[in-house]
Amino acid sequence: MMQSLFIRPLNAAAFAPFGDVLDVQGAPDKLINQGLCGRFHDRATLDFGVGGRAGISLFDAQPRALPYRLEMMERHPDGSQAFIPMHCEAFLVIVAQDNDGRPATPLAFVTNGAQGINFHRNIWHGVLTPLSHPGRFAVIDRIGDTPNLQEYWFDTPWQVQAAD
Repeated sequence: MMQSLFIRPLNAAAFAPFGDVLDVQGAPDKLINQGLCGRFHDRATLDFGVGGRAGISLFDAQPRALPYRLEMMERHPDGSQAFIPMHCEAFLVIVAQDNDGRPATPLAFVTNGAQGINFHRNIWHGVLTPLSHPGRFAVIDRIGDTPNLQEYWFDTPWQVQAAD
């Protein structure tokens, strides 16, 4: 038997307890490059912990289908992790607060295809989940010599599905 989890649109207010939504909503903070480029300044709180440094990696992720079976979540105790899509396709974002070293009830969001996200340090989240096409992402996260990954496997998986 699976537990049901319904997807909601991603927005900054609902996602704030887990991290930052990276998008270009509203007017830019300033115009640069002779007034021809809007700068949306400092959109994420990046955190690389003691002994870490910022790294930029590129990820290629295979698409998943709905309903999606959520069996595992992970977190990074030593640093934040930002995902910036290099495509214009929606992807699924699943997050949960911590409940004594394990994920609490997850929440599922879907991006509009132009939004990126930044998970704060130590936030439980699902794996990279493009929905309709393979997804390429620029990822900014902690590079260091110490382990920075914890996984939790659910006894009872969640079925993630579109809200009616």
